[in-house]
Amino acid sequence: MKKILEVRGLSRTHGPGCPLCFENTGAEAETNVCASCGSVVAAQDVSLDLHQGEILGIVGESGSGKSTVVKTLFFDAEPSAGEARFFDGDQQLDLFSLNAARQRWLRNHRFGMVYQNPNLGLNFNVSAGGNIAERLLMSDVANYASVRQRARDLLTRTEVLGERMDESPRRFSGGMQQRVQIAKALATRPPLLLLDEVTTGLDLSVQARILDLILEIQHELNTAMIVVTHDLGVIRLLAGRTLVMKYGQVIESGLTDQVLEDPQHAYTQRLVASAL
Repeated sequence: MKKILEVRGLSRTHGPGCPLCFENTGAEAETNVCASCGSVVAAQDVSLDLHQGEILGIVGESGSGKSTVVKTLFFDAEPSAGEARFFDGDQQLDLFSLNAARQRWLRNHRFGMVYQNPNLGLNFNVSAGGNIAERLLMSDVANYASVRQRARDLLTRTEVLGERMDESPRRFSGGMQQRVQIAKALATRPPLLLLDEVTTGLDLSVQARILDLILEIQHELNTAMIVVTHDLGVIRLLAGRTLVMKYGQVIESGLTDQVLEDPQHAYTQRLVASAL
């Protein structure tokens, strides 16, 4: 299976940082605040690989650093240290050394992001179809009729009625807003999709439909995904492999069934027990 993403030593520190930050924080220290300088270590030495068509889960409680990882990969936040390589065809791109223009191009063409809060992923000043058109117009689709048809097709694909494409997402339910976000993210058929707590706060029936949609997309388009969540049920359904994070560190990783059925770290054991 072709590797499309390789991350090594990804770290993100808020504050001045000091040589003792990593020693003073993490799972063993039971904190992500450095006692020496007061900096917050949001992510510490995170490494992962992702292959084409694979869904990788990152699970942990609030503050574990899981969202920091995907936001850094999507260029919403700058890393303090580490490397990330994206393999696109015969190109190998060092993500964190690219200039801002090249990073924007990757965000708009090769990556897709679906946020927990639709306000971060959608423009509420334009229609649902307009959100998708904005992304398409950044790519090689410039004809108005073809943009509109593609937007309608994507919304229909994500279970948003075509006749509502000219409505503002403000008028949509939370579940529908998430589906518009997914449609927008898929507009350029990106090989990498990042999903940050996309089912949080949704009714169980809506959650189930969103998760089914994600699986269908993965099977149909062979899209690689990183799914960030605190919900082990989501991880169990979607992810083939899983990383468990606590206080910025990866404390356990492996095949999802293995991690959930036979957790080795005490924290993972507590997570699994609390979900039963």
